[in-house]
Amino acid sequence: MRFLSVSRAFIGASLPAIALAGCASSSSGPQLPPASFVSTDEGPGEEYIIGPLDDLTIFVWRNPELGAKVQVRPDGRITTPLIADMPAVGKTPKVLADDIKQALTKYIENPLVSVIVNNFSGTFSQQVRIVGATEKPASLPYRANMTLLDAMISVGGLSEYAAGNRARLVRYDKASGKQKEYQLRLTDLLKRGDTRANVQLAPGDVIIIPESMF
Repeated sequence: MRFLSVSRAFIGASLPAIALAGCASSSSGPQLPPASFVSTDEGPGEEYIIGPLDDLTIFVWRNPELGAKVQVRPDGRITTPLIADMPAVGKTPKVLADDIKQALTKYIENPLVSVIVNNFSGTFSQQVRIVGATEKPASLPYRANMTLLDAMISVGGLSEYAAGNRARLVRYDKASGKQKEYQLRLTDLLKRGDTRANVQLAPGDVIIIPESMF
């Protein structure tokens, strides 16, 4: 009986230590530097790349009949008056305007073309994807100066069983050509208001939120 009592005491004393160890391990690993809740240095992001299902307005100066409002097809192409199946995905609006201008020179002299993006989704490489234990997993178009807090507000925060402090961010590193993973502290950010847990996001980031095991 005495041995049983000692064993129970040992287990009871060990549980808090195990829990603390679990909490410590959840925040281990590389982390990103904190970002401000309210940005003080707003600036333009990377140049926008046209994606499938983007809505575009093509304007040709002094030739309105050659312009059009079009949606980029799922195959990445658009069709405008006199131009069929012009590739659009993966181009900036300026590059697409230059390509349309080149195609129109067969019909009119020195056309001036503008491309305006009205409604955008962006390519997958420009979206921020959030999966796992969140209220509504989603793919969000990246916006300049977007932070982790902005993205989590857009998806309604964490689900009831989310292990927010074990979340991680997967990012493609252009310099090395490899994916890197960073630890996130979503519970600290969303439920405790820890400003240090807010980080700057980048186009193409994937946020993975696991469920708690208990």
